[in-house]
Formats: sequence, C-alpha cells, structure tokens
Amino acid sequence: MEIRRYTAAQIEDVLEFERAIRAEEDFWGWDIDEAYVKAVRESFDDPKFANAVSLLAYDAGRVVGRIDAALICSRFDGKVQAYLDWICVVKSFRHKGTAQALLGSLRALLHDAYGVTTLIALMARNDEAQRFYRSIENASIHDEAIWITC
Repeated sequence: MEIRRYTAAQIEDVLEFERAIRAEEDFWGWDIDEAYVKAVRESFDDPKFANAVSLLAYDAGRVVGRIDAALICSRFDGKVQAYLDWICVVKSFRHKGTAQALLGSLRALLHDAYGVTTLIALMARNDEAQRFYRSIENASIHDEAIWITC
C-alpha cells in the first residue's frame, strides 16, 4: 500500500474509488453526477480550499482509501488545528490497516508541515466507525457535536 497526496491529477482515481465504495455499500449521501465532478475539479483551483489536506491509499494501482482534513486557523488562541472531515476505506479492504495508515500519515503531515498538534473529528454513529475511532492511539473523546445550518 502507498499513501499519496490527493491532487487534481488523481480525480479520476478518486471517482473510481467512490464508485467502488457505492458498489459495496449503498448509503452515501451524494451522487457522482456532473455537478459533483465539476465542483471537485474546481476545488483544486479555488483559493478557499488552500487549507484542505487530502491523502489517498493506493493498492495495486487503485485507490482503496481516502482521508480529508481542513486546517483550522483561529485567532482564539493563535494555534493551527485541523478537522478530520472524512475517512473511508473500500469495504473489502477494511481491517487491513488502511485507515490507520491514512490517519498516521495525515497526523504526521499535519504536524510536520503545518505545526498542527490537535486533529478534531466527529465520530460516526455506526459500530464499525465507533470501534475504529476508539482504537486510535493518543486520542481522547470529548464533548458532543452540533451541525448548524448557515
């Protein structure tokens, strides 16, 4: 397995990955339609996405996992933290260390390249995600989350 930064050059690989995750589990909240593909392509040229950090896990030339985060730069305390937006592994590749490898690579990149000391995540409610998040070393569970519509 190889972990790589997600760049515009890998969009087709990621679209194939997203089709693969849907083929194995059909509960995703968005469609891979023209509008979605257009928005993803444009995000790589949009300065609003400068704080986005994404990594891909490749196995035998195909994407089998993805992790996305965003830097949180706050004047509250002058620190840079990060928010873990998404981590997903193709179901048939789970429990093989892919998610842990993605998370470990992301943590190292955030710390070394951006000085991030804290990665904040929302925990999905499903049992598999709960087991994963509770297994993360050097992590603790805090607070509850709220999603506020703007």
